Amino acid sequence: MIYMASAFLALALSATGFATPGSSDDSNCETLDTIPNVVTNDIKAGIEKHIEELSEANGGFFPIAFDGKEMQLKLVRVHMEYLANLGPRRHFACVDLASEEGNVYDVDFFLSGDPGNMNVTETTVHKLNGRPFYLWREQEDGVWIHVDADDASQELLGVKEGDDHFEFTYQATLPTMTESAKMWIPIPSDDDFQAIVINRLEIPGKHEILLEEKFGNQILYVELEPEDSGKTMVLHFTVKRQEKTVHKDDTKPEVYLLAENMVPLNDTFKDLAEEAILGKNGGELVKARALYDHTIDSMKYAKYGIGWGNGNAEFACDSARGNCTDYHSYFIALCRSVNIPARFAIGAAVPSSRDDGGVNGYHCWAEFYAEGKWWPVDISEADKYTSLSTYYFGHNPANRVEFSRGRDLVVEPGPESGPINFLAYPLLEVGGVPVKVKPQFGFQRIIS
Repeated sequence: MIYMASAFLALALSATGFATPGSSDDSNCETLDTIPNVVTNDIKAGIEKHIEELSEANGGFFPIAFDGKEMQLKLVRVHMEYLANLGPRRHFACVDLASEEGNVYDVDFFLSGDPGNMNVTETTVHKLNGRPFYLWREQEDGVWIHVDADDASQELLGVKEGDDHFEFTYQATLPTMTESAKMWIPIPSDDDFQAIVINRLEIPGKHEILLEEKFGNQILYVELEPEDSGKTMVLHFTVKRQEKTVHKDDTKPEVYLLAENMVPLNDTFKDLAEEAILGKNGGELVKARALYDHTIDSMKYAKYGIGWGNGNAEFACDSARGNCTDYHSYFIALCRSVNIPARFAIGAAVPSSRDDGGVNGYHCWAEFYAEGKWWPVDISEADKYTSLSTYYFGHNPANRVEFSRGRDLVVEPGPESGPINFLAYPLLEVGGVPVKVKPQFGFQRIIS
C-alpha cells in the first residue's frame, strides 16, 4: 500500500466523494481561512480517541463487523505514513488491529471534523495479515474505486499457511579428532504446533538423550573417540507442523524478562526502546509492534565480517547488521527493557515452492507476550520481504520445524565452554575445545 502523495490524496478524495481542497462547494459558506489547520498528529489523536472510546464501551475490544462476523480487536499501530488531510474537515487514517487469534486487520478509516473533535464516517477492512481484499484503481473519469484482489495470496511468497507434513534429514560428517570428544545435538520435540516422529538415529559413539529443564529441550549427548573421525551421523524424523499463531501456554512470562549472556539489559537498550515507543498510545501490543518496526528500520540483513550469527544483541545494536539470530536478539533485548517478555527459538525453514531437496541452514524467530498470549514474530524475514511484514507479526508459517528454544541452555553433562548459547548445529568439543561442525539439511514433503 505505497502511494505517491498526490495520487493517494486523489484516490481518497474521489473514492469518498470528497471535493479537493480549494474547489468550489456552494453548500459550504466557510472559507479556508476560517477552517482550523490539521496536522498528522491531530488525525492520529482523532482515530486513537475513536478506537479507545469504542473499546472502553465494548469490554476493552474494538468492535467491527466483517465477512459476516462481529470481531473483537485490539489496536496494534496507527500507520503514521498514511495519515492524510483530504480537505476541509476530511481526513484519512490506516490502522492495524489484531484479533485474539493473532490475525492482523489493516483497516481504512475516513474521518470528518476539526482537531479534538473528529468523527469516523467510514470504516473498511483493507487487508488480512498483509493480504489486500481490494486494490485502488483509477477509472477513465479520474474516479478511484475499490477492485477485488483475487490474487493477493500470491504475495505470501515462501509461506505455507495451514499445515505441512514432511520428512526431515539432519546429517553431518565428523572432523578429524585426535582426542576424546563430546557433542550436543538438538532433538525436536512435540508441542502444540508440531508433532515429531524420530525415524532413525545413526550416531557414532555412545549417546543418550538429555532433558534441558528450563525450556524443556531434548538434547542428544554423544561421547566420541578419535576412531570416530570422518564418520557420518544422521537424524531422520517426520514433522507434522501447523502454522503458528498467537497462543497461550503454561510458561511463566516473567522468566523471559531476565538478561542472558548475549541479551543483556542495560540503559542503551532501554533508551532505544523508550524512544521507539514514544507516542505509541496503547498497551504492550502497540509497543511491541513499534519495536518490531524499529528493528526492521534499524537492522540490515548482512552476513559478512566477524561477529554476526551469535545472537549478540550488543553486536546487532552497534553494527546494525546480522542474520536472524542477531535481529531477534536485538528485538528481545528491546522488549525486555520495557517489561515485555520475549523469547527465542531456532530450527529450519522448509521451502514452500518445492517438495524436496536441500534446506539452507538454520533459521530462528522470536515470540513476545502481550494481551495474555504469546505472539510469534519473524523480523528478519519481514525485513527481507516487506509484503510479509504484517503476516510475520503474529504468525510463523507451517513450513518449518523448531529444533530448540531459549538461550544459555544448561544440561548435565554439559560443555566445558559453559551454557549453550543456542542449539541448532551440533556443538562439538574435542579435548574441551569447541570445533565447528556444519550439518546438511534435507526434506521430502509428504503429499496426502
